[in-house]
Amino acid sequence: METNGTPDTAPPSRPGPGRARQDAIYRSGVSGIRPRVPTDAAGLERAARRALSRKAWAYINGSAGEGRTYDNNRSAFDSYRILPRMAHGVKDRSLSTTVLGQELSSPLLLAPVGAGALVHPDSDLMIARAAGRADVPYVVSNQGSSPLEDIAAACRNARNPDKSREYAGHWFQLYWSTDEQLVDNLIARAEDSGAGALVVTLDTTVLGWRPQDLNLGSLPFSRGQGIAQYTSDNRFLRIVRQRLRDHVSGGTGGVRVTPAAVASLLSIARHHPGPTLRNLLAPEPRASVETFLDIYSNPGLDWDLLATLTQRTSLPVVFKGILHPDDAERAFEVGADAIIVSNHGGRQVDGAVASLDALVEIRERIGEGPTVLLDSGIRTGRDVAVAVALGADAVLLGRPHMYGLAVAGEQGVREVVENVLADLDLTMALVGAPDIAGLRQMELRRSAPGPSRVSARRQL
Repeated sequence: METNGTPDTAPPSRPGPGRARQDAIYRSGVSGIRPRVPTDAAGLERAARRALSRKAWAYINGSAGEGRTYDNNRSAFDSYRILPRMAHGVKDRSLSTTVLGQELSSPLLLAPVGAGALVHPDSDLMIARAAGRADVPYVVSNQGSSPLEDIAAACRNARNPDKSREYAGHWFQLYWSTDEQLVDNLIARAEDSGAGALVVTLDTTVLGWRPQDLNLGSLPFSRGQGIAQYTSDNRFLRIVRQRLRDHVSGGTGGVRVTPAAVASLLSIARHHPGPTLRNLLAPEPRASVETFLDIYSNPGLDWDLLATLTQRTSLPVVFKGILHPDDAERAFEVGADAIIVSNHGGRQVDGAVASLDALVEIRERIGEGPTVLLDSGIRTGRDVAVAVALGADAVLLGRPHMYGLAVAGEQGVREVVENVLADLDLTMALVGAPDIAGLRQMELRRSAPGPSRVSARRQL
């Protein structure tokens, strides 16, 4: 029976990830069980700080200089107001999208974060498994704590068998070394691992001024953490052994024999491939650290070098670290398939423009066609929605998934991803966006941001 042409019954709507996540939490709450991983960004950050060592917290949470760029990222997101629409009739939603020809279950990827061994020795494997089970791609860090091949296998083996689409798996982030043969080796390993794209980081030709690490005298790489892609690479090991034969010393300066120095030596031995006792007695582990610090990044990286990638890989090429519209145009001119608008989470240049503001300017310059992703400042599903509405094809989630790892290991990473996607789904439901194309039409208003809530983070 119909009334005024409208059926008196309608097919039941399918609960999206938002309602499913809410239901799971509330049902557990009946038994007094609360989420181990906080569902709000500030609570997650506080929980992670309690779980992490001082050095791990400084490296993961720390920013360049006085933290202005970090604050700029959050202030930019806070300055946008969503204008919801009512009576839109949207019952079902799809978060799926396509990026670089790859079908993704959502516009979310996990960003590369180096030196995850600060949190757990198997951090990258844990993140990879969580990403596989949550059906989001993991951008594997060149400064990872496990070899790329092992991380890729963890992604594949953890793939959710209930998913019908082919899982995109992983991408690989490349830091351009001063040794071109090493660059080619890393690219070849990315291809052999089945990576979906090669992500070249442009904004870290040198490390930014990071007081949180400097005040502790702490650089994880100098303790052998985060260099597993190098110590598992044949070309890199040949360089190390040649330097040992040539008696080349590193640029780290003299090291005083102190308890801290002994602890650093033990850390190097533990993180180098092979038995720890053998590594303590061998020169190669220490030489590997010195070699890494000397050659891992190329301060002379320029557009001419980047243009050679079209002849050096069959993978889609993504340039990460673009903020200026001129650089965005140049990136596509030299052969990039996509760019990631990013200020490295505020870790490189203090007082840099917010990535979200740069995204708006870049989209205005290059138009809607080119593939553009956003990194830096994403904390919630609402943030993902705003970024997509302002022109991002997808976003990268960085610190939050590391906080989840610190709080609850592999399950913590998965819960952070599920919470972000649940928030995104519910935001879409409330504004009337049935899919990602509809989300791009979401109306926003911009106003001057109020008092910054992120400035209190240093007191967490």
